[in-house]
Amino acid sequence: MSLYSLLRPLLFTLDAERAHGMTVAALKRLPLKGPGTADPRLAIRVAGLDLPNPIGLAPGFDKNAEVPDAMLALGFGFVEVGTLTPRPQVGNPRPRLFRLVEDRAVINRMGFNNDGMAIGLERLRARWGRPGVVGVNIGANKDSPDRIADYVTCVQGMGPVTDYITVNISSPNTPGLRALQDKGALDGLLAAVMDARGDGRRPVFLKVAPDLEPADIDDIADVSMARGIDALIVTNTTISRPPLQSPLKGESGGLSGQPLHQMALARLRAFRSATGGAMPLIGVGGIASAEHAYERIRAGASLIQLYSALVYEGPWLARRIARGLSALLARDGFANVRDAIGTE
Repeated sequence: MSLYSLLRPLLFTLDAERAHGMTVAALKRLPLKGPGTADPRLAIRVAGLDLPNPIGLAPGFDKNAEVPDAMLALGFGFVEVGTLTPRPQVGNPRPRLFRLVEDRAVINRMGFNNDGMAIGLERLRARWGRPGVVGVNIGANKDSPDRIADYVTCVQGMGPVTDYITVNISSPNTPGLRALQDKGALDGLLAAVMDARGDGRRPVFLKVAPDLEPADIDDIADVSMARGIDALIVTNTTISRPPLQSPLKGESGGLSGQPLHQMALARLRAFRSATGGAMPLIGVGGIASAEHAYERIRAGASLIQLYSALVYEGPWLARRIARGLSALLARDGFANVRDAIGTE
């Protein structure tokens, strides 16, 4: 029995957001520094970034760039902090984070709560130059009169101190944000973002929602490739509600965790088809095991990300997935993880 399995019942007696805050505070105090030992079979290069393994920490865990190096030390191949907005934002009223224990899921309606770009920038600047790939997820302030300008501000400000930037237009918790996924709006946004990137040429990723129609997927793929986006992150949380057991299933917000697995996998396959394999894809949603990660990779993902599964599986999940993924690759005769991408 793991230490986390002993601690989890105690943590689950606490409000989910309070428990998360305590976890981040504890990680800040632990002597966890930098990436651990790498398995050559798992090393991969995506969008010009050299990663020791394809397992990433999704944004939302480390909103304010407080513990990226600790998470790298726990076995993640890369860490994405944020979402950060130009100005500090308190987010939506509490409670706004809910564990659906019976479903191994989470519902959140956080609303881009964060300390703002300036504080995130200061922390990322302080760690710049250390080993390990750290990206930043950016968003627009809820009350912004010009959301495209918010993204441009973040790209210009954060670009010099991050390894890549993710444009998040898929959160369901900022009213109207997902409208930026519409073809015309998306083209205007990505044109401005790619222009703001300038000569630094930090890779720019786009994070999309799972709640898309086939025509939406085709439009997003076409615009992203035309504008030179470096990768698509598929997917964010869902506003749909598959059958759930938890008494908290009626809470509003984005659903993540195990119930999202099949929907996110289907969207990944759809984007793989829409892009013809010409653009790297990052699979997210319901990944909690090496088998899940391997399935996502064989469906076309170059990388994967997770967060909600940490709530149920504990902080060493990335290392367990890495070990299991390496064994699965060896079992099927793949010399490295890249050779397995899209082979289903």
